[in-house]
Amino acid sequence: MTDRLPAPVRRLGTTFGSFTPGQKVVTVVAVIALVIGGYFFATWAAKPSYAILFNNLSTKDASAIVESLQKTGTSYELANDGSTVLVPRDQVNSLRLQLSSEGLPGDADSGYALLDQQGITTSDFLQHANYQRALEGELSNTIKSIDGVEAATVHLVMPQKDVFADSQDKTTASVLVQTSPNKPLSGQQVTAVVNLVASSVEGLDPTQVTVAGSDGKVLSAGNGAAVATGGDSGAAAQTTSFQNRLNTSLQNMLDSVVGPGHAVVTSTAELDFDQTETTSKTYTSDPSVAALSESISREAYNSDGSGTGGVLGPDNIQVPNGANGTGQYENSNTVRNNAVNEVTETRRSAPGAVQRLSVSVLLDSTVAAAVDPAQVQQLVSAAAGIDATRGDTVAVAAMPFDTSAAQQAQQSLAQATAAEQSAKQMSLIKTAALALVVLILMFLAWRASRRAKKRKTLTPAELAHLEKMQAALEQQRLAELNEGIPSPAIEGPTADDLAREDRQREIEQMVEEQPEEVAALLRGWLAASR
Repeated sequence: MTDRLPAPVRRLGTTFGSFTPGQKVVTVVAVIALVIGGYFFATWAAKPSYAILFNNLSTKDASAIVESLQKTGTSYELANDGSTVLVPRDQVNSLRLQLSSEGLPGDADSGYALLDQQGITTSDFLQHANYQRALEGELSNTIKSIDGVEAATVHLVMPQKDVFADSQDKTTASVLVQTSPNKPLSGQQVTAVVNLVASSVEGLDPTQVTVAGSDGKVLSAGNGAAVATGGDSGAAAQTTSFQNRLNTSLQNMLDSVVGPGHAVVTSTAELDFDQTETTSKTYTSDPSVAALSESISREAYNSDGSGTGGVLGPDNIQVPNGANGTGQYENSNTVRNNAVNEVTETRRSAPGAVQRLSVSVLLDSTVAAAVDPAQVQQLVSAAAGIDATRGDTVAVAAMPFDTSAAQQAQQSLAQATAAEQSAKQMSLIKTAALALVVLILMFLAWRASRRAKKRKTLTPAELAHLEKMQAALEQQRLAELNEGIPSPAIEGPTADDLAREDRQREIEQMVEEQPEEVAALLRGWLAASR
């Protein structure tokens, strides 16, 4: 049956049969490992490269897209908590066209795409309503691109402009956002949403935008800023930031004096976040300039005295010397208005001014005994900008520090470091031992293959003679055993028997371990017999 197999297969079977049991186990394990590794490599190599089909999808749209892909049998992957769908790179364009024909994602018909559906007969009201819906859809899609926002809904109130109205209603907006469960929006992100919506709508002021979360919490109450949530935004965040910067600068200075870990600085600041606007008018006067308003009236009458009375004029004013008098009458009135310099100044004070500042410094008395607390207080006051007129205070005290917790933490850290190093050493030892075992097995396999090759180098006559020697040795051993069976009494082996057994074992070991020397010896015997 084995004669029908190809020659390479027979040689492989013969070589495998010449191995020892340990070598056979190693060979089988190596073949199995190669097969498993080749399978995983082929699976990895055959896996297609994925690309993004749609990103920032709502839960409803992602579910509909996945259902459509499952119907067509298309492989896909989900990322970013299900908001991103990945498909094979070579199918992205075709799948986008296919899903768009199915109306997926659901927001494909929102935004400015609504304006493409308007006809010629669309009324002004529908045009205004569609424009408002399109603007709301575009803003929703834009807000959803912010990190952490899963869905967003924008509602705009845009009153019609009336030409004949004295006052117009203000445009307002409300935004509802749904965020990830473990990633709420920060104050800066809420402010970004407010400013984004306000800048995208004509005539919309940031103070008219309200932002709320899907859990019912108000994120921005319509004042243009985010609602403070645990010091994340607003006045609390700015106050905390100011205190941290002040504490860091003072701590660095004290560490240079008493050393790291021997001083603690804590500051409490009260900041003024009221926005004030002041308008003032100033009038300046110049002494060389006349008064603001000046009126001059002048009336003069000149006559030679030859007139004989007078008559009343048209305004019942007696004309001197009559109609034929030689007198002269003058009447003049002058009014002068002089301008005065006027200066109008408007000032807006920025929020964040320091109203009150308190700083406390605690020194370690075991180390800072030679440090003068008065000098430390003077340095801290100068560095923090303490102003006694506004009620600022500085307190410096020296007390012994409790270092037990620090020592325990240091010991725990040292133990953890030692354990980590021990684990690394143990891992290296295991790796080295495994590598050593693999090298030994490889050496044994190489040695066995070398012996097999050396055996193959023997001539047929040498192989036949070697087999005859082994058969003669086995027959001699069997005869000696048979001779010992009928003896009535079991006697111990003689010295000749022990010597013969030792020689047999040496010959067998030499044939097994030194085939080349045995082959050379056989060649010498064969040459001598000829």
